[in-house]
Amino acid sequence: MTVVLSFEDVSVVRGGKKLLDSLSLTVREGERWVVMGPNGAGKTTFLQIAASRMHPTSGTVEILGERLGAVDVFELRPRVGLASSALMGHIPAQEKVLDVVVTAAYGVTGRWREEYERFDERRAFMLLEQWGVSTLLNRSFGQLSEGEKKRVQVARALMTDPEILLLDEPGGGLDLGGREDLVARLTHLARNPDSPAMVVVTHHVEEVPPGFTHALLLQEGKAVASGPIDEVLTSENLTAAFDLPLELTVENGRRFATARR
Repeated sequence: MTVVLSFEDVSVVRGGKKLLDSLSLTVREGERWVVMGPNGAGKTTFLQIAASRMHPTSGTVEILGERLGAVDVFELRPRVGLASSALMGHIPAQEKVLDVVVTAAYGVTGRWREEYERFDERRAFMLLEQWGVSTLLNRSFGQLSEGEKKRVQVARALMTDPEILLLDEPGGGLDLGGREDLVARLTHLARNPDSPAMVVVTHHVEEVPPGFTHALLLQEGKAVASGPIDEVLTSENLTAAFDLPLELTVENGRRFATARR
């Protein structure tokens, strides 16, 4: 299968601290990855590099066949779907929900003088409908609940029909109902063979959608384990990553982790 994302011996140093430490990873077309680890493990740094929003201090990164540092990132970014809290902070609060999604076609976060085709607006509406927020298309983004903002962001990330989809803690801040609705929609997306390769960052195994194929566990910027999800998400590996005795159980395709008694 085609390689869509490759990290080779990648390190990131900021302020004398290693945020990523000699990380190597390959994501191929059709794979669905979850990235987990405690706070400060390097998850968001990993995703920012994968989205071409940050460059590594050392090592080699290739995104969709293009080497980071030798490619115009503004041409690359429309091929990468991204939803993150950092990106959400750049969306104007007064922006209409439909425009939040449609502006992804130009890679901007605020509609100005650019012109959009009717096709773009129809696609944006279709995506809002798929993610259960089409009734909000004329609402201001700043008026939405946290869960509604998350779903609008995912719709925006899919607007350009990306070749890889990156989601940074899409379940963060959601209540139980919002989380379960999100997991169900991500499960449907993951199981669709026409969906792009996916990388989702989360803190909680309960948020890992059925249908995901691979996992990366990080601790202090280093990989504790990476590979097929059933080999990586184990009680032993979770215990090592979170530095706490944890017991993993699986029920109906969903994973749950509790402290071992």
